[in-house]
Amino acid sequence: MTIRTSIRFDQNLEVTMRDGTKTYADVFRPAADGQYPVLMTRTPYDKSSAASRSGGLDAINAASQGYAVVIQDVRGRYSSEGEFYTFVNETEDGLDSIEWAAAQPWAAGKVGMYGASYVGATQWLAARSEAPSLAAIVPTVTASDYHEGWAWQGGAFELGFNLSWSVGSLAHGNWNTLSAQLGLSNSALENLISSKDNLQPEFQHLPLSEMEVLKNGLAPYYYDWLSHPEYDEYWQKLSIQDNHNKIQIPALNIGGWHDIFLGGTIRNYTGMKSSGGNQSARDGQRLLLGPWVHGNTGTLAGSYNYGTSSSRDKENIHGRTLSFFDKYLKGETAKEPIDKSVRIFVMGINEWRDEEEWPLDRAVETKFYMHSRGGANSLRGDGVLSQDTPANEPPDSYHYNPQFPVPTAGGGLCCDDVFMQNGVFDQRPIEQRSDVLVYSTPPLEGPLEVTGPISVTLYASTTALDTDFTAKLVDVDTSGFARNLTDGIIRARYRKPRQSASFITPGDVVEYSIDLWSTSNVFLKGHQIRIEISSSNFPRFDRNLNTGGEIGSELAFVSALQTIHHSSEFRSHVTLPIVEK
Repeated sequence: MTIRTSIRFDQNLEVTMRDGTKTYADVFRPAADGQYPVLMTRTPYDKSSAASRSGGLDAINAASQGYAVVIQDVRGRYSSEGEFYTFVNETEDGLDSIEWAAAQPWAAGKVGMYGASYVGATQWLAARSEAPSLAAIVPTVTASDYHEGWAWQGGAFELGFNLSWSVGSLAHGNWNTLSAQLGLSNSALENLISSKDNLQPEFQHLPLSEMEVLKNGLAPYYYDWLSHPEYDEYWQKLSIQDNHNKIQIPALNIGGWHDIFLGGTIRNYTGMKSSGGNQSARDGQRLLLGPWVHGNTGTLAGSYNYGTSSSRDKENIHGRTLSFFDKYLKGETAKEPIDKSVRIFVMGINEWRDEEEWPLDRAVETKFYMHSRGGANSLRGDGVLSQDTPANEPPDSYHYNPQFPVPTAGGGLCCDDVFMQNGVFDQRPIEQRSDVLVYSTPPLEGPLEVTGPISVTLYASTTALDTDFTAKLVDVDTSGFARNLTDGIIRARYRKPRQSASFITPGDVVEYSIDLWSTSNVFLKGHQIRIEISSSNFPRFDRNLNTGGEIGSELAFVSALQTIHHSSEFRSHVTLPIVEK
């Protein structure tokens, strides 16, 4: 039963961690005496901000419906004491905070957590602690691992995100606390603001490890991420997906097709569904995916409008979140957040659809092979994509020069709207370049749905000791607008996931698997399915300098001749999950 009542607000309640560090929380709760289930969000982005109070969930509305809502600054951020370092304290601090909330006289004992991005990380990391009072979580647009899919992807450093997030939200956003802790002057703030307002030169800076803007204690974690390119102990102790079997709570996982953490959102759902710590956790997993970018709640993804029904508000994300908590914190079973286990927005036809599972059992993995007469370079080339297996075709070649990388044009990006515009943009300007190979199907004779994981298998050789290969899936409409759907990258030395670097022999044909994560899109009649292949997507990913040197310490670079093979022996292709009507 819905409860609506007047609200009490308590500001800056002290929450002491096990090591004595004092953190602070604001609480919205019903004014009437009583005990209420707790909804908690632990944020590095200022508990007093409008986004913290009404972003992932409207705190006043939730309190009016019988919840005590706790919004806490994590250690070292804004009002809270201590030193902030990404991820490492969130498991123990999360446990301490959850049990503090559950023990308050106004608390009924059960706690749920909610929030997006890093605030999703604070949920999963707390869930690893097996906190007794934690009953359910609603992590939104967040990752399953802080190595692959957060700081790194396919062996490449996520430069655009890592730098813009660290300079903007983490360092500049928390300047008052940092400057007091570190004794920094106004000139240091001016330098930081200058870098924030001029990120492009910072992206270009070599070597990466000697970029000055975040030194002097502003963001030591940034340089630590860079110095740990492999999945070593630094990352292993933070992993969520390696610990799914220890997590015993249900989760409503919310993500976006154009979100930077789409892969991790899906992996948390599938991993918990198959390996969660108990049957309740496995049965309680839900997945909701919209056509969204990171941080935007409306209908627009970059330059593309998916329509009114696509917005988070129209989809009633706040209401679905409360329904989920009503079930697991209040024991109300009448409402479910979604009708089935999975709810997806199918792009192209721009419709919502509920599914029983992910990936879809009825989706058929179908190979579309790359073809050409040796000239697939650019949109003007002769690249073709089809289900016909290649015969004895000449390969395609291009020069990759790290000094002139292929620029990023949308996709799953974060965290600067000026320098890292995310979402959908017409890819034709990118496809004009001779170092971008373009393979397109003929116009489709009827609609074709692609829903599920996407991968590209590439047989390639290079003149370099180490290099990168990128792939992008594009929907081309009848006017020629090339709408990017999803993309990926693989670094040659890290072509074997979770293994140490293994360099290639120049000239050898090597098989690469590029994970493009997932999508759901109907390619309409007359549209074309397109794959782009290149060797850079900058500054989303750092440039591979092709030398095989230590990542982050390299200064010199060499150009590389890249050759993509598509023949009866080397069948380069994209695998698309086709859903028949």
